[in-house]
Amino acid sequence: MTEHQPTSHESRHQEQLARPPEAARPRPDEPGAGAAAHSGAPAPQVASPAARRGKARAVTASVPGQPEPGPRDLTRDLGAAATASAMGVPPGRGPAQPPGDGGPGGPSSGAPGAGSGGEVPGGDGAAVARREGDRLRFVGAATRRIARGIDLDEIVLGLCRATVPTFSDAILVHLRDPLPVGDERPASPFVLRLRRTDRLRLVDDSLQEPEAADALSLLNAQTDLTPAAELCEVRTGGALAEVLRGVRPVFGDSVPARLALAELLGPDRPVPAGHRTILAPLRGRRRVIGAAVFVRGLERPAFEANDLLVAAQLATHTALGIDKAVLYGREAYIADELQRTMLPDSLPQPTGVRLASRYLPAAETARVGGDWYDAIPLPGSRVALVVGAVMGHSMTSAAIMGQLRTTAQTLAGLDLPPQEVLHHLDEQAQRLGTDRMATCLYAVYDPVAHRITIANAGHPPPVLLHLGGRAEVLRVPPGAPIGVGGVDFEAVELDAPAGATLLLYTDGLVESRLRDVWTGIEQLRERLAATAQLTGPDHPPPLEALCDDVLDMLGPGDRDDDIALLAARFDGIAPSDVAYWFLDPEDSAPGRARRLARRALDRWGLEELTDSVELLVSEVVTNAVRYAERPVTLRLLRTDVLRCEVGDDSPQLPRQRRARDTDEGGRGLFLVNRLARRWGATRLSGGKVVWFELPTRP
Repeated sequence: MTEHQPTSHESRHQEQLARPPEAARPRPDEPGAGAAAHSGAPAPQVASPAARRGKARAVTASVPGQPEPGPRDLTRDLGAAATASAMGVPPGRGPAQPPGDGGPGGPSSGAPGAGSGGEVPGGDGAAVARREGDRLRFVGAATRRIARGIDLDEIVLGLCRATVPTFSDAILVHLRDPLPVGDERPASPFVLRLRRTDRLRLVDDSLQEPEAADALSLLNAQTDLTPAAELCEVRTGGALAEVLRGVRPVFGDSVPARLALAELLGPDRPVPAGHRTILAPLRGRRRVIGAAVFVRGLERPAFEANDLLVAAQLATHTALGIDKAVLYGREAYIADELQRTMLPDSLPQPTGVRLASRYLPAAETARVGGDWYDAIPLPGSRVALVVGAVMGHSMTSAAIMGQLRTTAQTLAGLDLPPQEVLHHLDEQAQRLGTDRMATCLYAVYDPVAHRITIANAGHPPPVLLHLGGRAEVLRVPPGAPIGVGGVDFEAVELDAPAGATLLLYTDGLVESRLRDVWTGIEQLRERLAATAQLTGPDHPPPLEALCDDVLDMLGPGDRDDDIALLAARFDGIAPSDVAYWFLDPEDSAPGRARRLARRALDRWGLEELTDSVELLVSEVVTNAVRYAERPVTLRLLRTDVLRCEVGDDSPQLPRQRRARDTDEGGRGLFLVNRLARRWGATRLSGGKVVWFELPTRP
C-alpha cells in the first residue's frame, strides 16, 4: 500500500493556506481576531429564546468505561472562539444555522463554514482568508496536542479533545486489534476495536428536566453513533477494506463510505446525511492501523472539501504517533523484562542471616539501569553479599551488568576470597571493552565466626547499624573501579555482631545534583540511627520497614540515578549449636563419625534423628575417606534445621548414579537423596564440601 501523495489541486490549496494574505493576519489591537467585529464581517445574530433563558455549557460525553475528562479538558479557551467559528461551530451556542444540503455549494449562505458554492458574508474576500487562516491555526494546535501524547491512550485522547467540538460534534476512533509493532506481520483476521468515542452535548443550566437538556444536543437525539459491537472484522474485498486501502479521508455520503460505515458501525446505526461525516483511515509508516469517524450535527454547517485535508492531517499525525507509542511500549516492555531477569526474583534465606532488598529505576522513562545486587549461599553456611553499579542507564549498561553479575556468581561458587573475586571481575570488564566501568562491593559473612570480610572496588562504603541504635560507616579500602585494570584490591575482616544490620547500596541513594556523596552518606547514617531509636535498643527495626524508611529520605530532586539496596540482618549461629571435628582418612573414620554425631544429637535433644544422621554421615564420610589425602572435616550445625557438612581435599564432586543389581557400591548418594530434605556438593579452592539437611521437627 503506498503513502498518500497530494494531488496538484491539494498542493495548490495547501500553498494557499500556508500563505495567508496580510488582511487575514490578526492585528494586536483586534482582540479575538477572526471572530470579532471586522470590516465586512457578518453582523451579530440575535440569540434565540432558548439561548436567552440560560447560558449553555459544553460537555463531552465518552463511551462508558472510559476515563471521564477532567475540568481542564471540559473548559475550552475563550481564545478558540475564532477557530471554532471558522470550523463551523455556532457562535455562542445560539440559534441553529440553517442546515445545507451537504453537496458542493450546498451549505447555506451566511454560515461560517460555507463552502465555495455559498456566498461569502458581506462579499469580502478577507473573511475567506481569515477562515482559512483559522483552519490552518487549528491544524497546528491540534497536531501539537496530539504530539504531546506519549502512550497510546494519551494520543487518542489528544485527537478526541482537539477535534470535539472545534472540528466535529462527535468522533469515533477504531484501532487494529492487536496493533502490529514495527515490521512484524499483522495478525489475521483484520479486526478493528473501538478505542474511544467522544461526543459534544449542550446542557442549559436553566433547564431542570433531563429531557429538555437532551433537546439541546448538537446531534440528533435519535441518532445513536455507538457501534453495535466494539469489534469489527474487516472483510477482505469489502467496502470498509477498500476505503481503508484508499488512505484518503472520504465523505460519508458517498456510496463506498456509506457501505463502509455500515460495516464499521453496524447497519442499524444511521449517520447524518450529506457532508456531515468523514471517514479517515489511520495509516502508520507501513500499514493501516485504524480509522477515525468525524461527525457534525444538523445545527452546524456541513464539512467542506478543505475539511478533508484537515482530517487527513489529523489522521496522519495520530497514526504516526500511535506507531511511535507502540514501538516505545515494546521497547519499554523489553527493557523491563531485561531488568527483571538481570536481578534476582527472590533472595535466598541462608542460615544465620535475614535479607531484604529494593530496586528503583532512575525514572519511569529510563527504567533500565546498571545497578544490581545479589546474595549467594556459600559452603559452611556462609553467604556472599554483592552490590554493584555499571555506568549508564541504557540497554548496554543492563547487558554488561548481567554479564558481571553472572561472573560474580561463578566466582563465588569457587569460594574465592573477596579480593580475588574483584580481580577477576576487573579482568572480565576489560575483556568486554575498554570503556566498561563499574563499581562493586563484595562481602562474605560467616555466621559461625560472626565475622565479615569485605573488598571494595570504588563503591560507596557500607553502613552498619548496631543493635543499640548506633550507626557507623565501615572503613574499607576504597579501591579502583572495575575495568580500570592493573589495580590490586584489598580485603578487610570486621566483626559482625548478632542483631546488627549491614546496609549495602549504590551511589544513586546518596548522591544527586543537590548533594555530594559524603553528605548523602552522613544523612543515611543519621536516618538509620533515627529509625533504630523508634524500636528501642533491644529490638532492631524490621528489615522491610527499614528499607522503605531509607528510601523515604529521597527528596524530589534526589532521583538522578537508579538505586539498588541490600540489607542483611546478622543473626549468627551460637557456638553451642556448632560441633566440629577432624577425622583422619582411614577405615575407622566412618565409625568414629557416627559416634561423634550421636553424642552431639544427644546433647541437643535430637535423639529421634540419630538413626538417619548416623546412616547419612557414614555414607558421606566413607566417600570422602576414599579420595582424601589429608584429614576430613565433619561439622554439625543446629538451627531451624540440622545441617551436616563433610569436607575433604579432593576436587572431584560426587555424582548420583543408578547402581546395578550386581554392584556392591554406588548407593550412598541414593540414600542421601531419599532421606535428606536437601543435599549438595560445592567445590572449594582446596577441595570440596558435601552437605545435607534434615528437619529438626517432624
